[in-house]
Amino acid sequence: MRRISVERVREGMELAKTLYSIDGNVLLNAGIKLKESYVRKFKEIGIDEIYINDSLSSDIVIEDIISDETRFEARMAVKRAMDNVMHGNSLDVKPVRNVVGKIVEELLSIKDAVINLQDIKTLDNYTFAHSTNVCVLSAVTGISMGYGEGQLKDLCMGALFHDIGKTKVPNEILNKAGSLTAEEYEIIKKHSRYGYDILKQNMELSAYVGYIALTHHEQFNGEGYPLGLKGKAIHEYSRIVSVADVYDAMTSNRVYRKRLNISEVVEYLVSLGDHQFDYEIVRKMIEHISVFPLGTYVTLSTGETAIVVDNNRKYPSRPVVRLIKDPYGVEYEIFREIDLTSYNNIVISNVLDDI
Repeated sequence: MRRISVERVREGMELAKTLYSIDGNVLLNAGIKLKESYVRKFKEIGIDEIYINDSLSSDIVIEDIISDETRFEARMAVKRAMDNVMHGNSLDVKPVRNVVGKIVEELLSIKDAVINLQDIKTLDNYTFAHSTNVCVLSAVTGISMGYGEGQLKDLCMGALFHDIGKTKVPNEILNKAGSLTAEEYEIIKKHSRYGYDILKQNMELSAYVGYIALTHHEQFNGEGYPLGLKGKAIHEYSRIVSVADVYDAMTSNRVYRKRLNISEVVEYLVSLGDHQFDYEIVRKMIEHISVFPLGTYVTLSTGETAIVVDNNRKYPSRPVVRLIKDPYGVEYEIFREIDLTSYNNIVISNVLDDI
């Protein structure tokens, strides 16, 4: 299995991972042979990338860190909650609390979880998929920091609701393809206070949940908003959600820019540790992120092209790779796999969209 851009899909390719609509209905089942008409539909609904199987990647199994059922339940719970708020109804937190329990239970059952699979988002479900991913990333980080079940549930509730204030921001600003004006950016910034105001009214929620919505854009150096808090004055939950929020946003395709490679985003987070972010939290989070996910095509310093087939938990930048092409671009007749931890003179020099 490997992830490719919809622009690179060709007739007859095999879909490797089932695609679902925003409400969890199956759009296309895994195993189906793709047609040009399917590709046109992908573009219509805003699917930019999919997972396929081919001769180079069919034996690579990329598993999600939580079940499909739980992921879709989380998306739907957040969607319903935000829809209720948009229509002036009261916030029903019970469905969100129920799915948070499932997320925490599933993640606690995994030892040394490593995130390899990148969630496929559409234009319609971006906000809900993003909130779910931020929740999972935050929970994995909290577990690595020794959080108990109660702490994890508060953290997850806050992560799922961190952007609920965006229900009060006009869609034409949220989804603007070009750069925001100074006035539009000031409107966007208000979502953190809006979220706090919405959540603090619900007596079923911990105070931490509203606080996370309010302060997830605070920065470790004091240059964030809305309060300008600095360092440990920002609650640890918000410091975790802040890193998860930026990581998922930067590794996602948006209307105004293409996603960045995970290796680039990890480098960015580390470079801003103890400036924009708490470095210890960045370190804990990236311990559980595959810098070069399974199925990723890379160029090696030897000039060869390879595909990542396995991770090395302790050395995330040195995975096991399958050599596909020689330095001149000629495909090898027999593919050979090498573990980069055993080849100190070979490094990954570039990540490729496709070969």
